[in-house]
Amino acid sequence: MPTSPYASRPWLSSYAEGVPHEIDEPSQTLPEMLAASVRVHGKRPALEFFGATLTYRELGDQVDRAAEGLRRLGVRAGDRVALVLPNSPQHVIAFYAALRLGAIVIEHNPIYTPRELRHQFEDHGARFAVVWDKIADTVAGFPPDLALEHIISVDITAAFPLGKRLALKLPIPKARAARAQLTATPRSKRVRRWETLLTHGHLPRKVEGPSLGDIALLQYTSGTTGSPKGAILTHRNLRANAMQGRAWVPGLRDGEETFYGVLPLFHAYGLTLNLTFAMSIGAKLVLFPKWDLELVASAVKKSPPTFLPAVPPIYDQLARAASRGSIDLSTIRFAISGAMSLPVPTVIRWEDATGGLLVEGYGMTESSPVALGNPIGPSRRPGTVGVPFPSTEIRVVDPEDPERDLEAGETGELLLRGPQVFQGYWNRPADSAATLIDGGWLRTGDIASVSPDGFVSIVDRLKEIIITGGFNVSPSEVEDVLSSHPDVAGAAVVALTRPRGGEEVAAAIVVREGTDVDAEAIKEFCRSRLAPYKVPRRVFVVDDLPRSLIGKVLRREVRERLMKL
Repeated sequence: MPTSPYASRPWLSSYAEGVPHEIDEPSQTLPEMLAASVRVHGKRPALEFFGATLTYRELGDQVDRAAEGLRRLGVRAGDRVALVLPNSPQHVIAFYAALRLGAIVIEHNPIYTPRELRHQFEDHGARFAVVWDKIADTVAGFPPDLALEHIISVDITAAFPLGKRLALKLPIPKARAARAQLTATPRSKRVRRWETLLTHGHLPRKVEGPSLGDIALLQYTSGTTGSPKGAILTHRNLRANAMQGRAWVPGLRDGEETFYGVLPLFHAYGLTLNLTFAMSIGAKLVLFPKWDLELVASAVKKSPPTFLPAVPPIYDQLARAASRGSIDLSTIRFAISGAMSLPVPTVIRWEDATGGLLVEGYGMTESSPVALGNPIGPSRRPGTVGVPFPSTEIRVVDPEDPERDLEAGETGELLLRGPQVFQGYWNRPADSAATLIDGGWLRTGDIASVSPDGFVSIVDRLKEIIITGGFNVSPSEVEDVLSSHPDVAGAAVVALTRPRGGEEVAAAIVVREGTDVDAEAIKEFCRSRLAPYKVPRRVFVVDDLPRSLIGKVLRREVRERLMKL
């Protein structure tokens, strides 16, 4: 195989001062990592939830007790334990308690439909589930032919301060509405309460924990192809990624930082930045059950954040609130954006509001998830996803022939290799073999270009490229143009089938309140900025765009909606 033009790692000269070229080989499993933080930072607040706090020592104690409770239920090394929880202290405790026993955690989105959840439970076959009480009956109602034997129900409001718990019980409409959003009483007799797990004392010391090569997590993802699959991540993968994150941010102060957990912990990005990275450095993690600007603004007054991992829509909302004087963001020194493209205007708006840095990173569930990032310093390059992390390599290959490396500067499929790259998909050997090739190279399914000094720009998803008239059209490029129109608040570009075959470019746009634009005016705007074949043939004005929980536009759903119009 020819040598990749990026084998010399030209990006190393752009690393921020103090960032190593390589990380050490991980020596701690995730439970050992947490135990080290408990020893060193025992009196330091570990978690904060609506004002209530747990110190690292208290967190370690509850993890130990929950692990003993799970052990008495029958959880053993290698068993799968499904978590279906919003962000909460119980989520953190359950995650580490299962891992302490050598079990495999499976994270689930708690607002999935019953059909979506059932599909994943059928796939992984977990016998144990720790679930939000609002969906406990849904899980308990799964057919008996599933392997599920034990369901533990979590009332997240039990972690509230006493005053807030009492306020939820008030016989007034506001309290009833809040209570209905946050908690429910399961009816199924199959369900047992979370609190019962903590009543059996501490885990015996003789119970061995996992090893670095053991599976820690199954994280469901659509991957590069097909329906959701369980990405297999080991303790070594996840610990290495936390170490890479720590190395990437010079100036972090162990035991002194405050992270804001606005990203869902069940998402790969939120899990690594908050459940592992933050815990590894003894940070205080302020948890939010969902993204809510008012909740965040209230929390800032008591516990000002210093580190905020989030996504572009969240940064944009916060920066606009700061410009109105509604929130003080001046304590945030570091902010790392992921999951979707970060617009340069958002970077400018954020840094004006905070005085701190906002940089974009890149990754996927299959890489634990972070693999690339912009340097935390003057060499950062807004508009790119940055350069490979320490101990991470990249290649750019022909998507039709991934064994053929492209010349420097050519656009092709991005491949990754490093200690954070996953082990394959659960029970999917064919998919695993198609995604992990040539000795551990991960096919990302993303089309990228790389500058001579190693900065990577993602052009689009391989499977979302629109082919029209023999030309390739990047939806992201067209969306960027549409979003620059002063009257457009949001845009999604997809391929629609022509009546006579082939594809054409179609756009769904949301217009700003109080404005009135028509499709022809939008097309004319695009013609002045795009080649003719890239201009949308059809433009649809819609009320909203379907988005994931972290704000990413779901192009597949957009396409399905437009096909019905």
